Amino acid sequence: MAAVRIPKSVAKQLAEFFHRNGYVRQVNLERRAEVTAQVYKKGDEVRLVASSPDELEVIQQLLLGAGFKFGKPFQKDQQLRQPIYGRAEVARFLSMVEKSDKASVVVKKGAKKIE
Repeated sequence: MAAVRIPKSVAKQLAEFFHRNGYVRQVNLERRAEVTAQVYKKGDEVRLVASSPDELEVIQQLLLGAGFKFGKPFQKDQQLRQPIYGRAEVARFLSMVEKSDKASVVVKKGAKKIE
């Protein structure tokens, strides 16, 4: 797959949604080895949480802008969840969030070092 250039503003907004209340689900390799794939169907996924249908639409547009494939959203409690499935997509999403976080750190010139 060719690398997708993600605009910094898109990456920053997706990182903010993720840090607010998103989460990652990872496959349990030990459990998968113990049982068949028909029994243990869970895989790697990121879930972004939206508090309204309008916010879900914003998240989906950002994901499209960043070139992510995403699954069908679902409701859990009073919130909407937007999943991103697959080990490669999850790794790419987390890498994007990490890069966005590093770019957000600004050190003022002459700032004192905290020890």
